[in-house]
Amino acid sequence: MATSREIDGRARAGAGGAAARSGDGETIVETRNLSKTYRDFWGRSKKVALKPLDLKIQRGEIFGLLGPNGSGKTTTMKLLLGLIFPTSGDAFIFGREASDVGKNERIGYLPEESYLYKFLDAEETLDFYGRLFDMSPAQRKQRADVLIDMVGLGRDKKRQLREYSKGMTRRIGVAQALINDPELVLLDEPTSGLDPIGTREMKDLIIDLKKRGKTVIMSSHLLADVEDVCDRIAVLHQGELKELGRVEDMLRVTDVTQIRAKGLPPQATEEIRAVLRRHGVEDAEIGNPMTTLEDLFLEVVRDTEARPGRRAKQ
Repeated sequence: MATSREIDGRARAGAGGAAARSGDGETIVETRNLSKTYRDFWGRSKKVALKPLDLKIQRGEIFGLLGPNGSGKTTTMKLLLGLIFPTSGDAFIFGREASDVGKNERIGYLPEESYLYKFLDAEETLDFYGRLFDMSPAQRKQRADVLIDMVGLGRDKKRQLREYSKGMTRRIGVAQALINDPELVLLDEPTSGLDPIGTREMKDLIIDLKKRGKTVIMSSHLLADVEDVCDRIAVLHQGELKELGRVEDMLRVTDVTQIRAKGLPPQATEEIRAVLRRHGVEDAEIGNPMTTLEDLFLEVVRDTEARPGRRAKQ
């Protein structure tokens, strides 16, 4: 994959305006009591996929939807895209109702399973999707070159997709989601099928999208992926919002104080600050230690099983 600096240089012309707006606190995604219940042929409730959900997502942040399979992550994304209709509640993107398909011109979407034409190569695939956005031939060519390099498929751009591994298919799927230079990018399990190196490169790419002013919503059940890249997360379980907040706040253990010091001698145990100064140790960090996202996630799941009615603190 291309480096962050190389990507920034090639994309600066198209992304500069968005980057300038990334810190203005603008809400671009909002849900109000959004819910979805799947029904059978006779209209009877078959599956409650999403219970009333209230969210606000700001421009320029990376927001994670975290939960086990069947927790409502993909349902939430499809509701935002207008691919399915809610049972109740509302969803708004860019201030427009999710059912307004015109908003999708400003959105990029990577589904959990990419449905691509296997007989096309990478260049032809991106050219095809560029046509859907009425891009000129020159725009399609320029954009395809940048994206193929960005996702690390330069050596394989002439191979048909039927010859691609699952990880390579995932990479071209991400490139397809970015063909229209979207303001909002929805990624459903973006690291699925990638090896550890590819996973790290994918996470770096997501972070780079934020640097260029994009807003990213990603869903995953891989805890480390969400912990590494997301600013805020929502933990879903059994279709219900259980936790919502900034990653560092949710992982901080507030009733334990941790002191970290470089070069701290063993005998410095009492009156710790005075001892540090006496021994010439000035580079000390005193704060709250962090738990792990894995521990938080397992705690939420166990607590849900024990107390099914508990809701997230708003």
